Amino acid sequence: QVQLVESGGGLVQPGGSLRLSCAASGFTINNYVMRWYRRPPGKEREWVTGITESGDSTYYANPVKGRFTLSRDNAKNTVYLQMNSLKPEDTAVYYCNAYSTLNANDYWGQGTQVTVSS
Repeated sequence: QVQLVESGGGLVQPGGSLRLSCAASGFTINNYVMRWYRRPPGKEREWVTGITESGDSTYYANPVKGRFTLSRDNAKNTVYLQMNSLKPEDTAVYYCNAYSTLNANDYWGQGTQVTVSS
């Protein structure tokens, strides 16, 4: 069974850090672009960051550039999102996505809540 399971969310004060993990099962992420999206309260889902299959390139949305770092460990079938200098506007449900450019398979996790508040 194909699954993406996010973990690491929670409540953090402004300026704090969290590290999200996305563990894949039922498939290997080696041939998948891995991305994170988020849905802030009352807003549409938005793209946050992405990393190529090999991990050579990463891309970030402007609001998180310089604060978030995406990495992948293909051997562990897991990606990590390090989030630093968190702001209240980072509050959202964060979703992990795996997309294959070979066959267009598109998998999503259930999401993990991140709340930044004092």
